[in-house]
Amino acid sequence: MTTKPAKIILFAGGRLGSWALEEIEENDCLIGVDRGALFLLQHGKRPHLAIGDFDSVTREERELIRQNSEGMLTCDPVMKDLTDTEMGLRWALERRPAEIVLTGALGSRFDHALANVHLLAKALEAGVPCRIVDETNQIMLVEGHATIRRSRFSHVSLLPLTEKVTGITLTGFQYPLNNATLQTGDTLGISNVLLGETGTISVESGRLIAVQSSDESPFDA
Repeated sequence: MTTKPAKIILFAGGRLGSWALEEIEENDCLIGVDRGALFLLQHGKRPHLAIGDFDSVTREERELIRQNSEGMLTCDPVMKDLTDTEMGLRWALERRPAEIVLTGALGSRFDHALANVHLLAKALEAGVPCRIVDETNQIMLVEGHATIRRSRFSHVSLLPLTEKVTGITLTGFQYPLNNATLQTGDTLGISNVLLGETGTISVESGRLIAVQSSDESPFDA
């Protein structure tokens, strides 16, 4: 792309559907991570970059991706130290966009899903807003202060990413907290609800995983 993108969306090789396409806005930079690049092409979207080892596509599909992407970065499927998604995220962070969205980051592989949630810490440390989205969840990290906005996700849950999170104060929620502490294993922060259009989360120390979720998807699979 010739100009710095306001938003970079990564389409990874996990669970994808029409909900992922709803995230796309004009001038977004679209990154196809491994099989995520094929998903974009199958839905009429040209990846600005295809990245990964492409071990989850056929030789013919890989060639299709190569011919129809603006750029392509490949690596050996065995001799590598990073997952494809981390490779894509690092590339995106180097561009310093206003926001990064990870789609296809959740799926049947819990190890990959958990690793991708932990990848949000890299974006937090780089000062780039980043969230994971699928059909029934939106996940972000909170350190210091964050505003949660009403959306298609009806519930908000908070879980500690660090061993202990202190000074948690919630305003605008059905179940408020004032200077609370959450430790690994605590479930106090599960299934809260916004009272209005926004709610605020303040944290004195530590990092929270904020999960906005809904029980059913409004999208087709």
